[in-house]
Amino acid sequence: MRFLETFFNTQVIANYLPDLIDAMGVTLGLAVTTIIAGVLGGALLACLRVAGIRWVNFFIIVFANMMRALPPLVLILILYFGMPSLGINLSGWMVIYLVLSAVLIAFAEEIFWGGLTAVPAGQWEAGRATGLSRAQTLFYIAFPQAARMGIPPLVNRTLATTKLTALGSVIGVKEILSVSSSAQSFSGSATPLTMAAIAYLVIFVPAVIASHRIERHYQYAT
Repeated sequence: MRFLETFFNTQVIANYLPDLIDAMGVTLGLAVTTIIAGVLGGALLACLRVAGIRWVNFFIIVFANMMRALPPLVLILILYFGMPSLGINLSGWMVIYLVLSAVLIAFAEEIFWGGLTAVPAGQWEAGRATGLSRAQTLFYIAFPQAARMGIPPLVNRTLATTKLTALGSVIGVKEILSVSSSAQSFSGSATPLTMAAIAYLVIFVPAVIASHRIERHYQYAT
């Protein structure tokens, strides 16, 4: 009985459920927008590397390496607390969006680039032999193959990155962890944290199941 009172207090649930539902919307919105920006941005950078322009490739490689090496929390704190010194004030939501999108872009770029380099040279030559330009060969022949090969690792990386929306609690973004932590402090009950765990399960368990199905569908036979 004490366990239920501690972790599943009905009065606390009733008081804070509306706020938690709003927080789920914030978390889900961040996750979706991050995925869109990250995947599209990564695909664009990988395609730009195919052009073989040295200075462009240099900056893409440096960007990808930095974003993959730096902890996202460090980047979040730099943007949120450092940029105001330059007269640039970003909301907490925008900071989380920019950082997580940049991190996902970096990983997605490397995944797509790995797929492009794995496409046999004969595929490129066949495309050019049929009269396609280099860009047309990339978009119609090489990139679809690279994308298919990259789907399993890309799905896993996307899922891992979107769960980092919980870092928004550090700078006051009203996402699930932030709202539940605040509710726990005010109520003196662990129930809001239990509610947060359930909320994350509601959002991410379907995503995990979908990711497994996508991986199985696109995984090449070994």
